[in-house]
Amino acid sequence: MLKGFLTGLYVLICILLIGVVLLQSGRSAGLSGSIAGGAEALFGGKKKGLDEFFDRLTVGLAVVFGLLSLALVVWE
Repeated sequence: MLKGFLTGLYVLICILLIGVVLLQSGRSAGLSGSIAGGAEALFGGKKKGLDEFFDRLTVGLAVVFGLLSLALVVWE
């Protein structure tokens, strides 16, 4: 019973994680974009609004995904 619930929750978290990653805006394109993006990240480029929300949501969902993965493996 509990394993079925955890598996269903795991599938839901997987779908949400995929959706949130796809909704995030792209960093930059090409080689020059990757250099500029790295410099912006290094020197404290600020993220605002929806980008910051999606970043935090991605981290939270990834942590829950990892914990549920461990729980399902240990439950076996």
